[in-house]
Amino acid sequence: MKRIDITPEVAKIVEKLKAKHGDLIFHQSGGCCDGSSPMIFEKDDMYLDESDIYLGKIADVPFYMNQDQFEYWKHTFLTINITEGRGSSFSLEIPLGLRFIIHSRLLNKEEQNFFNQTEQ
Repeated sequence: MKRIDITPEVAKIVEKLKAKHGDLIFHQSGGCCDGSSPMIFEKDDMYLDESDIYLGKIADVPFYMNQDQFEYWKHTFLTINITEGRGSSFSLEIPLGLRFIIHSRLLNKEEQNFFNQTEQ
């Protein structure tokens, strides 16, 4: 069972970015401004530590979230979408005139039970 997914539009952008940049990584830091939005980086340009939680792979790209941010989102299913407009981050989609956004819904009972068991 997964807790994160992307829209077909994002999948196309991710494939384009993988073709240009190679291995990638998604990260959502929870910092101020654009830091609370999902960002995508070249794999070697992102330093992860014990405060980053792995949420799964989307479009074959690992997605990590800072544990403080995860506390706010742990009861939700997340869908990464994209919108026109330039964010102010270093995320690789920014030069395309796009930026990632996140949509959420509460986990249903089955999902909630599954994640409660696996995260203990």
